[in-house]
Amino acid sequence: EVVRRLAGHPMPEGVTVADYGIRGIHLAYELLEGYDRLILIDAISRGGRPGTVEVLVPDDIPATGAIPDAHGMDPLAVLGYLASIGGDPLPTVIVGCEPASLEDNIGLSEPVEAAVDTAVSVVLGLVHDTTVFAARDAGAVAQSKGDPLT
Repeated sequence: EVVRRLAGHPMPEGVTVADYGIRGIHLAYELLEGYDRLILIDAISRGGRPGTVEVLVPDDIPATGAIPDAHGMDPLAVLGYLASIGGDPLPTVIVGCEPASLEDNIGLSEPVEAAVDTAVSVVLGLVHDTTVFAARDAGAVAQSKGDPLT
C-alpha cells in the first residue's frame, strides 16, 4: 500500500519505486544493477503497538550464501544473499510498520491502514534527505524522527 501511494508522488531522477512483495530473490538480483542506496518498506514485528512506524538501520550484514525463501521476503536474508552473489553492500534503511498480526490475511488491519500515510511521509523524507543513510545507530535514527513514529 505504501508503494502504491508513493506512485502518486514525483520522485527525483534515478529513484525507482517498486513492489517486490515476496520476491526477495528478484530484489537481490535487481540490486546487482548498481543502486547507491536502498529503502525497504516492510511489516516488522518488534513487539510494539500495531501501526507503529520505525526507521531501522541494519548493522553490517554478513554474506550468508543462503538463497532467500522464494515465497517469503526477509530483508536481511536478501541483503545477505546479495553479498554472497557478488553485490556490493549498499547503505540501507528499513521503514517498518508493526503489524497487528503476521497471519496470512487479505488487507491491512485498521492500525496499519492508519499508519500508511505516516510511512509514505517517512519514505519521502528519506528519499530527499540522504544523511540518514550514514547513520550506524538505529536508535539515533528513530529519535531523530520521533520515537516511536506514529
